[in-house]
Amino acid sequence: MNIYVGNLSYKVSDRELEEIFEELGDVISAKVIKDRETGRSKGFGFVEMQNDQEAQAAIDKLDGAEIKGRTVKINKARPKETAGSRR
Repeated sequence: MNIYVGNLSYKVSDRELEEIFEELGDVISAKVIKDRETGRSKGFGFVEMQNDQEAQAAIDKLDGAEIKGRTVKINKARPKETAGSRR
């Protein structure tokens, strides 16, 4: 399951994001999204977990939690929209 993590502190790294979720299950990948030009975090990221039950448990436990001084919003990621499909 792919998980959206919003309202992340700009100081959280990919590795730190991965470590937070590893405590709750097997993580396939963790990525903080960065601005292409500046390389600065955009304040959100995605975590992919191996097991859907562990992923849901992580969402339930971490949604609304404080990470590095910010209250994060965590939920199941929506499928990525293809170019031109936005209205």
